[in-house]
Amino acid sequence: METRAAVRNCPTQHICGARMNGQIATCMEEHRTETDDLVILHTKETCETVLEEDDDDDVEGEFTHPIPWQKIEAEGLDCDYGLLFSKQEADRLFNQLELEVEYFTGDKAKVQVYGKLYSVPRQQATYGDEGLMYSFSGVHLLARHWTPTLEYIRDVVTNATGQTFNFVLINRYKDGHDHIGEHRDDERELDPTCPIASVSVGAARDFIFRHKDARGGPDKRQIKPVKLELAHGSLLLMNSPTNTYWYHSLPIRKKVKTPRINLTFRHIIKNGVKK
Repeated sequence: METRAAVRNCPTQHICGARMNGQIATCMEEHRTETDDLVILHTKETCETVLEEDDDDDVEGEFTHPIPWQKIEAEGLDCDYGLLFSKQEADRLFNQLELEVEYFTGDKAKVQVYGKLYSVPRQQATYGDEGLMYSFSGVHLLARHWTPTLEYIRDVVTNATGQTFNFVLINRYKDGHDHIGEHRDDERELDPTCPIASVSVGAARDFIFRHKDARGGPDKRQIKPVKLELAHGSLLLMNSPTNTYWYHSLPIRKKVKTPRINLTFRHIIKNGVKK
């Protein structure tokens, strides 16, 4: 069974957002490639199509302060994507993060796999409300206090989505060799009713979703992966139940020579008790 990534409110063959507040939405055009066997959503072109006024009203009802959102959907996958910051502001935020963020070193820069510790092929940091702890792959990371820039980005994300976040996991990829393997953000500390908001600044990188039933085994299903290119200044909102059914990864891309910083804002439930 083949799965196609679909986007709502698109009046043309392109996958587009609306023109809002005098801004032209970034356009995503769907392509298929035999070599990667992927559904690919590119985000480099500019879309001149303007949605009808009724469509704008629908978007405004869903988000507090709307940006040109693109709805990405497949079986069990529900995401929203848009450009949150202009290039100028994204450049400024990247530079500020380079000055402010303190990344983990030593054992906290490693993950545990089958009882052994391995170095993480990227830099990591955690920030958030006082006392919050995030645990994954045998590592327990205590949140540092919010920096001014992180607070600013968090508040912009909240204004754009209507969601509140109390924690952020930061991954810095020095170039295309740094990467992260397939995983789901489904740790027990996470509030399952709150989406995960992923902000990217720096080099554009491929981001791939793979359905859990398409990863192998005797009951493997033929479900196409979904590939996005996360642009400088972009926001990807991963809504429920995406992390229940889909793994995601940031694969090695040797042609990428410049760094990227990704911030995934989350809502952690204190004491790790889900609602």
